[in-house]
Amino acid sequence: MTVVRSTLPDEARRVSCEALQDTLVDLLGLSLIGKQAHWNVVGPRFRSVHLQLDEVVSAARTHADTVAERAATLGVPPDGRPETIAKVFSLPAPKEGWLRDSEAIEVMTEALGSAVLRLRERIDATEKADPVTQDLLISVTADLEKQRWMFEAENSPGGS
Repeated sequence: MTVVRSTLPDEARRVSCEALQDTLVDLLGLSLIGKQAHWNVVGPRFRSVHLQLDEVVSAARTHADTVAERAATLGVPPDGRPETIAKVFSLPAPKEGWLRDSEAIEVMTEALGSAVLRLRERIDATEKADPVTQDLLISVTADLEKQRWMFEAENSPGGS
C-alpha cells in the first residue's frame, strides 16, 4: 500500500529512503545508548557528563523525528520499532552496569564518530538521488560532529 506518492524517481527514492532508514536506526540507537550512559555514569565529572548525555539524547531524538518524517514524505514508512533497532543497530555501546565518566565519554565519542562516518557515506550516496535528503543528512552530521567534539574535548590532554 502506498499512502504518499513521491515526486522522486523510484531509484532516487530507494537510495534516499535507505539512507534515511539507516540514519533513523543510528539516531534511535544513539538516544538509547546516551540514556543508558546517562543513568549509569559515575565519577568526578558526573554532573557535566550526565547533562551532556541528555543533550545528545535530545538532539538524536529530534533528528530521528525529522529523518522519519522525511522518509514518510517520500512515501516510505519509517521503521523505528524496537525489534528493528535491536536487529540492525551496530554502533559502539556502553557496557552493562555503572560507567566511569571517562568510559562514558569514550563510548559516546566512539559511537558519535562511527555515526558521523556512516552519515558521510549516506551524504555521498544521496548527492544526485535527492539533494533535499542530502541536505538533511549534512545538518544531522554537523550536529553529531559537534557533540562528538564536545565529548572528545572532555578527554583531551590537560583535562581530567
